[in-house]
Amino acid sequence: MVYGLYISAEGAQAQSRRLEVISNNLANVDTPGFKNEFAILEARDSEAINQYLDSPGSGSINNVGGGVMVRETATNFRPGPITPTGNPADIAIRGEGYFQVLHEDQVLLTRGGNFMFMPDGRLTTQEGFPVLGADGAPVQVNPEAKAVHIGNYYNERGEVVIGGDVIPLGIAKPESNADLVKFGQNFFRSMGASPQIPEEDRLAAPGMLERSSANSITEMMAMIETTRAYESNINMIKTQDESIGNLLGRVLRQS
Repeated sequence: MVYGLYISAEGAQAQSRRLEVISNNLANVDTPGFKNEFAILEARDSEAINQYLDSPGSGSINNVGGGVMVRETATNFRPGPITPTGNPADIAIRGEGYFQVLHEDQVLLTRGGNFMFMPDGRLTTQEGFPVLGADGAPVQVNPEAKAVHIGNYYNERGEVVIGGDVIPLGIAKPESNADLVKFGQNFFRSMGASPQIPEEDRLAAPGMLERSSANSITEMMAMIETTRAYESNINMIKTQDESIGNLLGRVLRQS
């Protein structure tokens, strides 16, 4: 019975972690370039198997379930929908690749192209991170030329075109999405190589943004399902706790 308490507690803990992931997805349904996550659950071996006192499939009384646990939290790298914004500083990537930005001494990758120009002509993210060009240097334009520019600040090759300046944005493609580690809400650190996408393969959408890949309806349904699973585990803990209390009470009365 105490083992049952342990299994129910592990189940509640796994569902609690899943709720955290879903809540973060819901909080970022309006974050440009956000990639939703999901918790992957797996069955836990019984204590007897973990201690090598039994083997899977033996059919013995010790070969009972060990509950569930969160194996890992995975990221859905599917692109979000691209929608027009009317903001000339916005840009989206069509197809593969990530914009490169600089945070302190490390290069971060993002699909969120809601950039802005500072008064001195520097192109930055909303957090103030400098946006990098294909040459690895921060993008900067003539502020006077930018002030009189009419229309989008980019072309469909992902280049900044203001005044006489034509500056290709840094758009890189990691060798594998498995190399990406989340940093903040819509940024990634690449643990492997991330070469620039060739100019002829670049496709951009000026004046548009890639929206979050998190869907509010899907996430709300997952939250309801997970909340019910969490409550079921908590109720099982209460039931088993009451049963143990009643059993101990009978033993004490008989002694």
